Amino acid sequence: MSRRTTRPGRSAAAAARPSALTAQSPCPCGLPAAYAQCCGRMHSGALAAPTCESLMRSRYAAFVARDEAYLLRSWHPDSRPPGIEFDPGTRWVRLEVLETTDGSPFHTTGTVTFRAHFTDRGQPGTLHERSRFVRHGGAWVYVDGEFVD
Repeated sequence: MSRRTTRPGRSAAAAARPSALTAQSPCPCGLPAAYAQCCGRMHSGALAAPTCESLMRSRYAAFVARDEAYLLRSWHPDSRPPGIEFDPGTRWVRLEVLETTDGSPFHTTGTVTFRAHFTDRGQPGTLHERSRFVRHGGAWVYVDGEFVD
């Protein structure tokens, strides 16, 4: 996910507000597991994403959790921004993975097409993107994405 949720005039303190996500919460990535047993392991560094789809799901969960450190760590250094500002008015609601091409433990590149549902100050919206991933230093990283709609 490449969407930078920056809004002019928002303070860094307000944008850094922690999410309500706990270890026992359902994982926001949509898989049937608790956050601590799913994407939380990747966010903490206990597990590396085995596929580009698992990395994409964990990056979505990192947007929900407002985990800037993980998002930057999982972004290719050639395309990584210096930082991420989270918009306090945006709430990520649901992820739909629509298509995955390559990106298995045996590939070096892959793409994931997804639709991320959100609300922005109470108004529903979607982000439809085809994200590109590569292996860098043996780990899957996000390179870039193109908006589909």
